[in-house]
Amino acid sequence: MSARKPESLLGPVTNQPEERLLVEAAKRDPARFADLYECNFERVYAYVSRRLSDRGAAEDVTSEVFQQALANLDRFEWRGTPFVAWLLRMASNAVVDYWRRTSREQQLSDDDGPQSFPVDPANIEQVERQALVLRLVRTLPPDQRRVIEMRFAEEKHIREIAQELGRTEGSIKQLQFRAMRALREQLQAPEGSAAEKLGEANA
Repeated sequence: MSARKPESLLGPVTNQPEERLLVEAAKRDPARFADLYECNFERVYAYVSRRLSDRGAAEDVTSEVFQQALANLDRFEWRGTPFVAWLLRMASNAVVDYWRRTSREQQLSDDDGPQSFPVDPANIEQVERQALVLRLVRTLPPDQRRVIEMRFAEEKHIREIAQELGRTEGSIKQLQFRAMRALREQLQAPEGSAAEKLGEANA
């Protein structure tokens, strides 16, 4: 099997003919939308989770985005941009709506939440990188993966993580160091090795 770059395992991004076939199939049969979901979940979640510190909220908003995409798929038109750009526009609006709801509930001003952003190639490239890291995190040993999730997704301090996991702060720092080193090595690895590791994790 030929080696592929890790990014290629995220699914079609600029391969519009293939994307178009997936969209056309999903329009004819909603059950085929699962293919589009599988190809784009990490991208949408990466974008949303960077803007919502609460993991549960990020998962809920991501779910809302795909529900909205499925409901409005017939309205999607090809205009020279990747399908994920359409999803990210929905995600942008969904994040803003979430912050508005939260602001009303907590009596905060509208300025406390993020604003919508124009989807351009730079945004998509950033999301691609974040999505790749999310997938690589899943390949880590369970203890390392949990520390990384608590440290960066849940934004907890080393002391908090140590208390919750019943470990010393030193051991948590070691787990974080090993995890970060492994991720860095995977991101810098030759094309084949990172692809094989991701393939094993998704098998």
